[in-house]
Amino acid sequence: MSCCALQITGLIFGGVGMVGTLAATAMPQWRVSAFIEGNIVVFETIWEGLWMDCISQLGIRLQCKFYDSLLALSPSLEVFRALMCIAIGLSIIAFLMGIAGVKYTRQTKKDPQAISVFMLTAGIAFLLTGVLVLIPVSWTGGSIIRDFYDPNVPVPLKRELGAALYVGWVSSALLITAGTMYCIFWCSADTSPKSRYSSPSRHRWQKSDFAGGKSLSMHAYV
Repeated sequence: MSCCALQITGLIFGGVGMVGTLAATAMPQWRVSAFIEGNIVVFETIWEGLWMDCISQLGIRLQCKFYDSLLALSPSLEVFRALMCIAIGLSIIAFLMGIAGVKYTRQTKKDPQAISVFMLTAGIAFLLTGVLVLIPVSWTGGSIIRDFYDPNVPVPLKRELGAALYVGWVSSALLITAGTMYCIFWCSADTSPKSRYSSPSRHRWQKSDFAGGKSLSMHAYV
């Protein structure tokens, strides 16, 4: 019962992390314009994301524009795009494997090795997804903080942490937690069958030895 609860909890965490990964990838609020010092123009906010940049005017009118050319993007932005896209694919695979593992565990427990394959695959995929999401989010956050306190960077070019970064950090934590849960379940499922099936085999050998010993004694008697 506890193993099923661990599976379902990990599946919920992984599903929420998968949705958060999708949201963080699509959201344009990775870098948000900062209003500091003499910059009092607050009716216009600039958002910069992986795929587009947006201008929000007084929170009423929003204009977004996709980046014109892939060749004009910075190498780091291209890498971040690739990592987030790979993370989305891995999260979907991990979530599907987790669903299959839960259904297979409830339907039958006669093949623990097959259940272990589902759990191990889902756990590794969730862990990799969490790490892949954590890299671009943390890298972007670190560069924003570094530029914010750098006196050589002009004030209009300074940015603040956007909402997409926080969504990415939370999603990464949930994905890593889900992967850890599935790996723990895999360890318990991998060790329990050995202890469960070792005793019958031992009794079977003892029974055969007893039968053999009895037959030998009868032959000796004859």
